[in-house]
Amino acid sequence: MAAIAESLFQGAWVLLLCGSVLVVSVAATVFQVRRRSLAGAGREPERSDQLFWDLFLGSAVALPALLIPTLSSPVAGLFLTGAAVASGVAAYRGSPRIAARLSARRQSREYLPLYTAAQAEHSMLLERWRRYELDPAYCIDFPAMTDVRLPHTAAVIKAMREAEQLRAARHQEYPPAVERFGRALAAAEQAAGIPAQGH
Repeated sequence: MAAIAESLFQGAWVLLLCGSVLVVSVAATVFQVRRRSLAGAGREPERSDQLFWDLFLGSAVALPALLIPTLSSPVAGLFLTGAAVASGVAAYRGSPRIAARLSARRQSREYLPLYTAAQAEHSMLLERWRRYELDPAYCIDFPAMTDVRLPHTAAVIKAMREAEQLRAARHQEYPPAVERFGRALAAAEQAAGIPAQGH
């Protein structure tokens, strides 16, 4: 009786171990193949080569994990086949969402330095703009810079508001908005006759 119990215990461990390896390898292989197909980048020979290696490596792990328990118990093999199919279907259906999340995370990491640089540039542009509003000498010498009826000044105000809103929202369009603000400010200064060395 003890030998039967020990045999069942060992069989359960083998089934659990092989099942885990099988489910993970099938899900990872399906996810990798689906992610590459969704990306659609690269030349066709490279994609077929990558597809071959993804399938080969996935099969090299999944097939032994399926065959070892199947040799000892066909019922276990049938159960593991069902688990492998279920994990493959789940990975196929979930891969677009997971790939989108991973892509968003990667873009966020790439965007952070751009956002930081845009913040520094934005602060300098605001400081440059404030002198026309707060410095009495600049207000007297260059009244056009605070006259919002003029198209160039109105464009500066519009670009400045847009940059402020995108900065608060940490939107990915914030760096281009700061560039537009800088161009609008430079155009307004040029239209007001401010010499370049006054920037």
